[in-house]
Amino acid sequence: MAGRRTNLALLVALLIAMGTGVGAFAVGTATGRAVVVSHGVAGIAVAVLAPWKQQIVRRGLRRRRRARWAGLALLVTTVVTLASGVAQAVGAAVPVPVTVMQVHVGAAVLMLIPIVWHVRTRPVRPRVGDVSRRALLRAGGVAVMAAAGWAAAERVYAAAGVTRRFTGSHERGSDDPARMPVTQWLADAAPTVDPDRWVLSIEDRSGSRRLALADLRAAPPRSRRAVLDCTGGWYAAQTWTGVPLADLVDVRDAQRLVVTSLTGYSRAFPVAMVDDLLLALDVAGTPLSVGHGAPARLVAPGRRGFWWVKWVTHIGVDDRPSWLQMPFPAR
Repeated sequence: MAGRRTNLALLVALLIAMGTGVGAFAVGTATGRAVVVSHGVAGIAVAVLAPWKQQIVRRGLRRRRRARWAGLALLVTTVVTLASGVAQAVGAAVPVPVTVMQVHVGAAVLMLIPIVWHVRTRPVRPRVGDVSRRALLRAGGVAVMAAAGWAAAERVYAAAGVTRRFTGSHERGSDDPARMPVTQWLADAAPTVDPDRWVLSIEDRSGSRRLALADLRAAPPRSRRAVLDCTGGWYAAQTWTGVPLADLVDVRDAQRLVVTSLTGYSRAFPVAMVDDLLLALDVAGTPLSVGHGAPARLVAPGRRGFWWVKWVTHIGVDDRPSWLQMPFPAR
């Protein structure tokens, strides 16, 4: 494959991998499995193109250009991203104080810098010949090899006894909260909470009111089996017990409800989801620990972990559309 076409194909594969990677973070139900599969196939496509790209890199290194750091940076970040992706798939750990998934995402984000540099300094302009029958056949061949490589890898993982959820997450601490990892989104840190002074404020169509933990404990408890699937690469199936939001919040004529943490972290949900949401006080028959959101956390079945707001102190409704928020929290 010619160098220019290799670069163009590699750029497309990397962009698809990054786009589906972002999408995979948002996938919480099995209907989104295609996004996760596409991410894996795109990653294999990058590996398939590696032999052709290697020749281009060797020629570039011999020229001793001042900007060859960008090529080396792209090579290193690509290798780390692919390697950590495989490590995440098999459930391996890394000898650093971060998760494999964090290494994978971090390397992918860093990869954007040399990609942008390459595109700006040595743009690969599409040509009419890029959509010729021969070019399309080559692209189809790469896609078939990538799909076959992904399918083969999945068979190898299965044969080795590797079990994952459709999101790629591995089981950690199901029905055993003590083994369930304690993680927060980005810089959100576990606060100090006094259960005796903790208060839940609710502002809805019926007005404003404040409830103490004892008030919630006095309500008829409801239990729900739900899977907490963290974007850190793990999941845990637990039985959560607490008070349904439908019993707490009056959502008449509202468009969304907003759940806010003691730390200021918040997520907005369409009011149509109110029957699915639970304000959990217990997990697996025991009170929540502070690390897992005590005294109360949100349970949002079908949503990834960053939607499960911890240390909930405020629930409100408004007339704004639920999508009018950052897809991923900025803090």
